[in-house]
Amino acid sequence: MSKFDVIVVGGGHAGVEAAAAGARCGARVALVTFDAGNIGTMSCNPSIGGLGKGHLVREVDACDGIIARAADAAAIHYRMLNRSKGAAVRGPRVQADRMRFAVAVRALLKEHDRVSILSGEAASLLIERGATAGIVLADGTAVAARAVVLATGTFLGARMFRGGDREVGGRLGERAATAMADQLRALGLPMARLKTGTPPRLDGRTIDWARLEPQPSDDEHWTMSPLSCSRPLPQLACAITRTTERTHDIIRAALGDSPLFGGAIEGAGPRYCPSIEDKVHRFGDRDGHQIFLEPEGLDDATVYPNGISTSLSADAQTALIASVPGLERTRITAFGYAVEYDHLDPRSLDHRLELATLPGLFCAGQINGTTGYEEAAAQGLVAGANAAASALGLAPFLPDRAQSYLGVMVDDLVLQGVTEPYRMLTARAEFRLRLRADNGETRLSPIAEEAGLLGEDRLRHLRSRESERATIDQALSHPISASALAHTGVAQDGARRAARDWLRFPGVDLADVAPDLAGVMTPVLAEAIDDARYAPYVERQEAEVAELRASEGVILGGAVDFAAIPGLSIEMVERLTAARPNNLAEAGRVRGVTPAAMTAILLHASRRAA
Repeated sequence: MSKFDVIVVGGGHAGVEAAAAGARCGARVALVTFDAGNIGTMSCNPSIGGLGKGHLVREVDACDGIIARAADAAAIHYRMLNRSKGAAVRGPRVQADRMRFAVAVRALLKEHDRVSILSGEAASLLIERGATAGIVLADGTAVAARAVVLATGTFLGARMFRGGDREVGGRLGERAATAMADQLRALGLPMARLKTGTPPRLDGRTIDWARLEPQPSDDEHWTMSPLSCSRPLPQLACAITRTTERTHDIIRAALGDSPLFGGAIEGAGPRYCPSIEDKVHRFGDRDGHQIFLEPEGLDDATVYPNGISTSLSADAQTALIASVPGLERTRITAFGYAVEYDHLDPRSLDHRLELATLPGLFCAGQINGTTGYEEAAAQGLVAGANAAASALGLAPFLPDRAQSYLGVMVDDLVLQGVTEPYRMLTARAEFRLRLRADNGETRLSPIAEEAGLLGEDRLRHLRSRESERATIDQALSHPISASALAHTGVAQDGARRAARDWLRFPGVDLADVAPDLAGVMTPVLAEAIDDARYAPYVERQEAEVAELRASEGVILGGAVDFAAIPGLSIEMVERLTAARPNNLAEAGRVRGVTPAAMTAILLHASRRAA
């Protein structure tokens, strides 16, 4: 029997990051996947990043993950979303060449020599004495490990829907993970169904681009990862069009054959990325919905029409596309479809993403009720690092919500659970002024280094970055008088302030206070400037973080009988019992728990401690 420290099941974004993270932490890892040639495949849209999602990509990269560097290697369009707003809510996003992205992922994974790729289906878990001991492949081969990460994506018990057509599978042309789904349900784990979808793919050579609004790539040469020295590929423009009243009439007429509205699909879909039929049904007063036409590659004429995922029949999709301006003569190369799949209630996991009732089993990605490549990659990083820590007897990797979107997402999942596929949004972070996309390395790289997640190249980059930041901080600490800045229009109050403090004044630029730094704007310098401008607001949040830390010190433990605490409603008791909060701060984040309930829980905890 082959033996490893960690087995990762699934070669998607979660599985790749889990395997790589486990290997960087020193574990011998087996990555099990149906087809090794599909590792790193972009199942849906050809983009990485966005609002909230871009923060996750930068944080995974700060921990030496793969997704950001692969995105840069394959990027054919860069766009900073929310550019006109504050730095905390800007979202870096790239369109990637689909084939080049997968090639880049496989190349970066290959650099991890502790990872072995096993082609086959993981049919069941090996369980010994109530703990995970490995897996059994469909051919009967047993593979032993001290920890297993399930990163099954949309393949677990998956079915695909298009109009009246039904097919077992988690992605077009690929089978479902049925045997594993059956075992997890037989174990009595809390399972439910969710739904996602994809739009039809279009032949870009048949689109009337001249009639459409172009969306060029950003001129600024930022990258997703600081280890990416440049943009190696030519940049393409995307385009925007809209659905019409004719489109909506076609969709309404086809709803009778829709598996989504006919009851064939039971699982809830993503509220923030609904199907086009759901949009038309819910927002019937709108005269149109935007469609972003996104090229899928330099050598591929396929275009992804972002905004019209659908499970309508092929005939309805053909009519739908022909009703959209610029797409009247467009050829569909592959029809859209919906996928319904099993997921695990993430409240059954702890903050390491380990299943509480089955030690050694970790879960990451859509099996935990999330949606999106970025959320999957981030969970893969956390689960892979902690699976390795469990197998090797190391300290766990536990980024929290005060220091990362990684922590926000994991905390939301394990405390709140999901009623629909979870998507990262900047609004989910209460400390988002501290959690910008441009300071992920400052926040997380030192923690990742302690966990053993950083390779030699990343460590060299980190040391260089720290040296550059020290030089910048010294220059920005230089005191400057108001009279020296009279030309900027600042009030002549006789005050002397540090250069960084002057940067918060209107009309004062870097060249006014630190001319030696103003030559070339590096990412580290841009971060330092944002730090200076956000400083007063971040200082206010520091007090909130201190309050959070104090609440985390009030330990509840997992065995609290919330029904025995006076003043809690039945609903609060049910949610707190499901969430199993470890401390008072976690209890306060459970949905529906009131300030009065928090006081009652605190009194109960104090009596227990006395």
